[in-house]
Parts: sequence; structure tokens; C-alpha cells
Amino acid sequence: MRFLTLISALFLAATVNAADKHRIVLHLDEADPARQELVLNNASNINKYYQDKGEEVEIEIVAYGPGLTMLVPGKSPVEERVVSIAQNFENVSFQACSNTLAKMSTKAGKQIELMPQAKMVPSGVVHLVERQEQGWSYIRP
Repeated sequence: MRFLTLISALFLAATVNAADKHRIVLHLDEADPARQELVLNNASNINKYYQDKGEEVEIEIVAYGPGLTMLVPGKSPVEERVVSIAQNFENVSFQACSNTLAKMSTKAGKQIELMPQAKMVPSGVVHLVERQEQGWSYIRP
């Protein structure tokens, strides 16, 4: 019986802690500069909204497929904004799909480097699924 009470208390604590911070994952799978700008605008607007309310928010932008170009230096149409957002907002991060990077590198015949702001995940799609299973809000602009 004590064990169940402990489990219930831990679950309640986890639920309360999760509610203390908004967690949002943004999906990007397009190379279109307008779509990339939209994703960054969404991240900035969400961040400002919760910041103005005095509430915490954590935002991940998950790039895979053609969307990974957002994180390729010299090819990203939004490179300066990615750098600026990463420098100015600790709570916004950029997740890059390892599967996509491997395919891009194979096709190019050389290893494609990503911007230092990119954090690798094994699979962008799987990362989106796992975040949703963990209770993150999913946005596909």
C-alpha cells in the first residue's frame, strides 16, 4: 500500500512539474524559405507570449528531410535567424535528424556539416512521436 502511495505522489509531482513549463515541439520538413521563416516566427511568438505572461516554455524545432537545410551553414536561408535565436533564447533548441544527414552526406559524396546550434537526434520523425508521447504540444506550421 505504501508503494502505491509513493507512486501516486511521484506521479502527481511529475504532473505538477510538467504543468509548470510549457513544452512545444515544432515540425519542419520543408526547404521552402517561407516555411522556415514561419517556423522561426512561431517559435519567437510562442516564446514571447509565455515570457510576457511570466510562464516558462521550452521549444524544440525538429528539422528533417528537406527541412534540414535550415541547419546547413552557407545553404540555410535563415542562418542568421537560427544563430540569433540560439544566442538569445536558451529555451529554444534545434534538433537535426541523423537519418537525413546521413542520406544528404551520401548523396553529396562527403560529410555535410551542420550549424553548431543543431543537436542530433537519431530520427526526426521518431523524436516528434516521442515528444508527443511525453506530453509535448506538437505544432506543424
